[in-house]
This record gives sequence, C-alpha cells and structure tokens, in this order.
Amino acid sequence: MKDRFGNRRFVIIGLMIIAMTVLIIKIFYIQVIDKSARVSAANNVLRYITQYPARGLIYDRNGKVLVSNEATYDLMVIPGQTTMIDTAHFSNMLGITVQSFRERMAAARKFSRNNTSVFLKMVPAETYARLEEEMYRYPGFFVQARTLRKYSEPLGAHVLGYIGEVDDKTISSDKYYRSGDYIGISGLEKSYEEELRGHKGVNIYMVDVHNRIKGSYAEGKYDTVAVSGEDLYSTLDIDLQRYGEQLMHNKIGSIVAIEPSTGEILALVSAPEYDPALLVGKVRSENFTRLQSDSLNPLFNRALMAAYPPGSTFKMVNGMIGLQEGVITPASEFSCHMGYHVGSLTVGCHSHSSPLDLAGAIMNSCNAWFCNDFRYIIDNPAFGSAPEGFDHWRDYVTAFGFGNKLGVDLPNELSGNVPTHAYYDRYYGKDKWKSLMIISLAIGQGELGTTPIQMANYTAAIANRGYYYIPHVVRSIGEEGGSPVQLYTEKKYTGISPENVEFIIEGMARAVNGGAGATARGAALDSIVICGKTGTAQNPHGPPHSIFVAFAPRVNPKIAIAVYVENAGAGATYAAPVASLMIEKYLTRKIKRKDTETYIMNLKP
Repeated sequence: MKDRFGNRRFVIIGLMIIAMTVLIIKIFYIQVIDKSARVSAANNVLRYITQYPARGLIYDRNGKVLVSNEATYDLMVIPGQTTMIDTAHFSNMLGITVQSFRERMAAARKFSRNNTSVFLKMVPAETYARLEEEMYRYPGFFVQARTLRKYSEPLGAHVLGYIGEVDDKTISSDKYYRSGDYIGISGLEKSYEEELRGHKGVNIYMVDVHNRIKGSYAEGKYDTVAVSGEDLYSTLDIDLQRYGEQLMHNKIGSIVAIEPSTGEILALVSAPEYDPALLVGKVRSENFTRLQSDSLNPLFNRALMAAYPPGSTFKMVNGMIGLQEGVITPASEFSCHMGYHVGSLTVGCHSHSSPLDLAGAIMNSCNAWFCNDFRYIIDNPAFGSAPEGFDHWRDYVTAFGFGNKLGVDLPNELSGNVPTHAYYDRYYGKDKWKSLMIISLAIGQGELGTTPIQMANYTAAIANRGYYYIPHVVRSIGEEGGSPVQLYTEKKYTGISPENVEFIIEGMARAVNGGAGATARGAALDSIVICGKTGTAQNPHGPPHSIFVAFAPRVNPKIAIAVYVENAGAGATYAAPVASLMIEKYLTRKIKRKDTETYIMNLKP
C-alpha cells in the first residue's frame, strides 16, 4: 500500500509540473508573443492621437496662394472600449441612420477591436462642436483633427491635382501611410507628395473610465511633433492660366506656355477643365464618378497625354536638319505645282507663289519644298542607304524631345511617337524601304505623334536658338526664391547651330508678319514681333485639329506657346488667334483686340 501511494505522489507532482509549465508558456505567449492583451489594457488607459501635419501650400510665380488648407474632423472609434449607448441619439447627432451606425461599428470591429479606425470622415464643424460637449457619454469614440485642400480659384486642376484616401496597395508598400490617410493622386499633389505631406506626430493621453482625457502620458515624454509639409512655389502665372481657360471655354484641346530662358511652365490648360474643389471632401466620390463618365473626359490631361500628328509645325524640324547636314541652304529653291509629284505619288499643296526659298517655304507652308528637303536628308550620299539616313534624321528629331518623355514634373506624361528603323523593317521588309515610302514625315504626318508639351518645348528650343530646359512647374521648394531643382537648370542641346536656327526664325517671323501668302497674319501684334507656324493635324475621327506654335518677342523671347484645338480645321482659324491673345496678355497684361477676344471666347468648333 505504501509503495502504491508513493507512486501516486510522483504522478501528482508530475501533473503539477506539467500544469505549471503550460501556465508559464501561456503567460509567456500572452505577454511576449501575443500583444493583443497588452494593447487592450494599454488602450483602456491610454489614447494615441495622431497629429496630422498641415499639407504644404502651393503658390503661383507671383506669390499668390493657389492651394491652402481648411480644418475638418474625423470621428474615430476603438470598438473594444465602447459600451451600450443611445444609438438613435448618437446617430441623429451625427446625421446618419441607425443602420449606418451599425454597419460602421461592424466594419470597425472587423478591422480590430483594440485598434483605432475611422468611424465617420469629415465631420462638419457644427457637428464637431456638439460632439465635444457630449463625448464623455460615448467611451471608445474621439475626434481626430484633419485638413482638406482649399483652392483660391477654380483653375489649374490638371496642374495642381487632387488628393484622395490611400488604398490597400499603398498602405502595404509604404509604412508611412495608415488607413484613412490621404495622398496625392494627380498633378503636383502626386509629383511632390513627399515634400507636401510633411511628417505625422503623435500625442499620448491618459483617459478615465468615462473616456475623458485626464492628461498627457508621462508628461508628454513620448509625444512627437507633427512637421508641416514644405510649400511649393510654382512657375504658373495664374492670371495667364485663368485667361487660357477662358479662351478654351466650350472647346477641346490644350495650351502650353513656357518661358524659354528657364523652361518654366507659365500656363498649362487642358480643355475641358474642371473645378479642383469638386474632388474635395464628402462630394469627391460622387463628383469623380460624374467627371469620369463625362464623354468629353475632363479628367484627361491632353497637354501631357494626347498625341497628335504635328502637321506643318514639324516642317521647321526638317528645315533645321537639312541646314545642319548641309543638304540645303537658306537660298535653296524648289518649285511647287499644287504639290509634290513623283510618278504616281502626289503630296498635295495649296496655291502660292513658286519657287520659294527656305523662309518663303515656312511663310507659305509649302509641302513640296519640305518633301524635297526630307528626301535630301534621307538620301544623303554620306550614308549608305535610306534606312541609315533615316536613323541619322531620327537622332536629330529625338534631340528636340520628341518620341520620349521630357521629364516634366507632372505625372502621366506620354512619350508620343517617332517611328523607328525596326518599325519600317516590319512593315516593308528589312532595309527594303526608300525615302518616298515615308515621305509623309516631311510634313509632320504619318506615324508621328507629339504631345502639346513637346510642341511647346520644341518651340522654346527654337526661341533659344538650339537648346531647351526640361519644362517644369515648380520653381523652388520650401521657400520663395530658393534654389531650383538642378535637373531643370541643365541645357539640353538639339545639335542644331544657332546660325541655322536663325534662318528658321526668319521664316516663322514672315509667317506671322509677312505679306501675301503668310499663313498666320491674323496672329500679328502691332508692337511685338511674334514668330509662329500654323499646322493642321489629320484626325481619322472627324475634322482635323487646329495647331499653332509661336514665341515672342523675336529678340530675347519671353514666352513660347503651343495651342491645339481639336476638330477645328486650319491652324490659322482657331489656334493662332488663341496663341496670339495669350502672348499679348502675358507680355502687355492687357488685351487691345477686344473683337478678336470676343470672337474666340464665343466660338465653339
């Protein structure tokens, strides 16, 4: 019997050891591995309130505020701390239904019982005032201060951009963001998100059983201060931007104006425009859906994302290449008999005087002259074949910024298209094609696709006599007059000498200020010499697009501009008057030609 009881004692001791081991492991798991209990306990006495920084302001080039901030409030909840409440009264105070209350609570519990989540976003100030008075009645709820963007005028939506709530993908890829945070979605808000957003802070408070803050935890030792975002000083001239949007009212197209000496974008219009305030606050989702479903696609930034054939505005590129390669001279003359004719091939042209030299060909926009020029470039005996000559030609074209993204500091820029050697090999067979087969490139048609920002930049390169700066919208970050981003201070050379560019400029000056045959005489100003070129872009879906590129004044240019008006026909009809008015507005700050202004503003293609 004694031995039997002795064995039982050992069994009991063994069981106690096992039980204690299990208990120790469980305690270790709860306290060290599983943090939920600690979180829950801490959350019962501590409240972590994120301090959201003020987002940086955005100014125009003259110091006018374009984008600022205004206060709003989010109602937050920790489901594990909530108690039985008067659901009907609480819902009525918030302006929501009881059903909505239940759905929001269910979503919060699903996210986490012990962590904070957003219960109701963007609570109005008057509702916030009522909440503050009664918040002690509702343990687990508290108010989080936030800011919304505020626009000084309903302008520049495609440049300024908008912000929106982060998605799950962003949260998983960037530890800075949490559910309910906001991030730049488009425009400068997206391009300069890291600079504008600032750095979040946190305040830790002790709360009592009634959800009332009793004071800072550890006297604020563990609090961190929010750091406001940096301000952006943009290159936009908001007065010019406003005028451009007025001129493009009821039209589809774009305007891009650049200061040639710096590459600073003075105005960027994509029509139709929209009020950026439509994408702020509670109405954002509804308005975004409406804008997205609009058949005119106002959210589409045509200035950066629409690729058109450049038409006759591209002739100047071929003229400069021909001069630089020595296959033509400014005095080279070619005849035009209503077009360029080789065998069965005809590239038509309008009636004008003939023969013409280079300046006359630009002035009259002669297709035959530039077809001859293009063939001389491609068929240059210095190269072994037309495809080799084409490769050399393409190098020049891309040096002007065509066929590649320029690197403008706005998102979603497209590269456009300059066909490659390989493209024609696939179409015609390897090296089996000749200059006549690609002759449409001579007059800016065929496979070419250029964006309005590229065309404005190309015009700025001409104004600078052979180089350009990458177009950009931000002049400095953090302080007015600060150092510009170095990338935008580096000259990009086109490979064309200033002397050869000057011959092209002479033709552009005659196109606007010349006599009979000048294609853009309607764009001329009394006191300022505008150098420009009209163009017509083929459109397979309807009437051609009206194009005009120009810079002014001829000496020491202050503005280079590209204007596209879709489905509007010849460049001289719509685009040229718009560009001329923009130049007059920028250089003189007033408009003398009120009849032209009224005509354009009331015109609808």
